[in-house]
Amino acid sequence: MALFLSKELDNEARIYVWDITESEQELMDIGSIPNDEIEELSLISSEARRKEKLAVRALLNTIFEDKVYLGHHDNGKPFLKNSALEISISHSRRFVAIITHPSDDLGIDIESLDRDFSAVEAKALSEEEIEDLSTHKRTEQLAIYWCAKEAIYKRMSLTEVDFAEQIEIDRFKVREDGKLDATFYYKDGTEDEFELEYMLFENHVMVWLVG
Repeated sequence: MALFLSKELDNEARIYVWDITESEQELMDIGSIPNDEIEELSLISSEARRKEKLAVRALLNTIFEDKVYLGHHDNGKPFLKNSALEISISHSRRFVAIITHPSDDLGIDIESLDRDFSAVEAKALSEEEIEDLSTHKRTEQLAIYWCAKEAIYKRMSLTEVDFAEQIEIDRFKVREDGKLDATFYYKDGTEDEFELEYMLFENHVMVWLVG
């Protein structure tokens, strides 16, 4: 089994990261898979996508002693059908990341630094955020911006969010790990402020938010 990281936070949240080193069959063999997930897998043509789904199930089976069943709200937000824990899930080609908390809303996102983030700069950043970009570690900076906005989007559980206009990340310097301040602007003019955390590892960026 490839549990890469298990991290307990001060606010009762827990983060788990699975390194997808197994073959598709090996992931199938790790633990029992609910019938609805097997049916969903049969509809996915991409092996990489199937492996991501199977790695999520493998990680869930590792985290929980008893079988948990994963569902999704209409907006795609995941939830556990037979547990009161809040959950957020993200995956890249290599890693699956899950964060849980007993009661608080949360969000997590993980991305490979090999991804092309040019579209992020064009569509997801405000003019002020673009001005804050530097030539040094630009890819890492763009990845952190994107993961932070994705984590907030997942936490808010809303549809039709304008990442450039409604989610603002304060200026930051890229480090191996750190904190980010952010503001979410509702369309009615109200706003919420958040503090996120991030870490860089194995050529990936992971950002999470609790509360």
